[in-house]
Amino acid sequence: MATYENPGGATGATANDGKEFKRSVIVARGSSAPNLLGKFQDKTAIEADRTSSTCHGNVYFANSRFVGNGGSNIYFYRSTNHGVSFSPGTLITPNVNDVQFPEIGITSNGHVYVTFDATLHKGNKTFEAIMYAKSTNCGATFSTPRIITRPIGWTYVDRLVSGGRARDCGDAASACQSGYTFPRNGTSPRMTADQKSATNDERLYITYEATIPGTQTPTGTTFGSITSGTGSQGGVYFIRLDGATGATTTPTLVDPTDNTANQGHQFFSDVAIESGVLHVIWYDTRNDACYSRIRPIGNCAPGAAEPLVPSLDVYGTSSSDHGDTFATSARITDETTNAAFEAFSGRTVPFNGDYIWLTSNGTTAYAVWTDYRNQVGGVDQRETGTSADNDPGGDVLQCRTFVNGAWTGDTCPRDGGLDQNIYGDGAP
Repeated sequence: MATYENPGGATGATANDGKEFKRSVIVARGSSAPNLLGKFQDKTAIEADRTSSTCHGNVYFANSRFVGNGGSNIYFYRSTNHGVSFSPGTLITPNVNDVQFPEIGITSNGHVYVTFDATLHKGNKTFEAIMYAKSTNCGATFSTPRIITRPIGWTYVDRLVSGGRARDCGDAASACQSGYTFPRNGTSPRMTADQKSATNDERLYITYEATIPGTQTPTGTTFGSITSGTGSQGGVYFIRLDGATGATTTPTLVDPTDNTANQGHQFFSDVAIESGVLHVIWYDTRNDACYSRIRPIGNCAPGAAEPLVPSLDVYGTSSSDHGDTFATSARITDETTNAAFEAFSGRTVPFNGDYIWLTSNGTTAYAVWTDYRNQVGGVDQRETGTSADNDPGGDVLQCRTFVNGAWTGDTCPRDGGLDQNIYGDGAP
């Protein structure tokens, strides 16, 4: 973790906050081993206590830890000296071992909450759950995790041409039996709390993507968003948890217009609140000309003249009543972009990054997201004819030559084919 400070110190002009790099420290180490038997640290979260409680100034960190080729767990770390050092990791999921996407929220009384996505196993059945653990002693110890809600997941799945399971598809070893090209996604809850609210307010604000019940549809291919062969419409849901009592509101779509119009998926959301105003953003494909429940985003029906089309935008909204109602959503991006550009794994598969971020102060909010508008499309010289390339429009600019019976690597990686960039703008 890196620490940045105001060069003028605590009394320096706020315009200079974070301009001076102070240090970086290792919070958790990974390790390598053959056959996926190492320790892999992933999916990080960070939060600082800005309340007036006895925990003021603490810095908290959480992540998913994968050990071997089995499941994963959520570990939590805290710093009581402004990030100079961190405590050893505390396991907060001792009874759950298939978890991802930790999020940290701090209520105004200093209580610390960690939410995460879990795949729970009951007999020979599995189900998705969003869970949380709570600390009332400044992150020193945590309660046993509890379930907040059990959504129907919305996670792309397919079958590789080689026969294995796939969560994203492209060319070569990443080619799938469906013939589609798409980046991975997954149910990834986001959570926040209002550190400036009353000290008896322990409300947590949670968003997540899920299948909209009743939209399940056979795909007729190996592609699916629930299981292979079953697609659905994805929507971003909001749920509020009272950490003091454990009571929750009924999950509701943040913006139901996509569902009402049967046009567009919503996924990878984020949520922020400060001083009582709640803000939410998400990726949205309502402007996808080839939208379908049975195909991935941006993929047109087989045989279409243009198999891949721009599909991705970012939308946002806000609430002044703690999520009881939301304002009409607004488009944040000014260009719909192509999320199927194959810029990863040797230019064979797309990747959206799993993330979108939002910060706010009162009515002011700012969003950042993965954007494809600067990426330059091209031709993959390794592919010859349509039989070897089922996704015209997915290839990025690259330069290769065939030498001594093999293709060279890309000799023009800085010419735009990899210009998948991070964009930002004000949010509702």
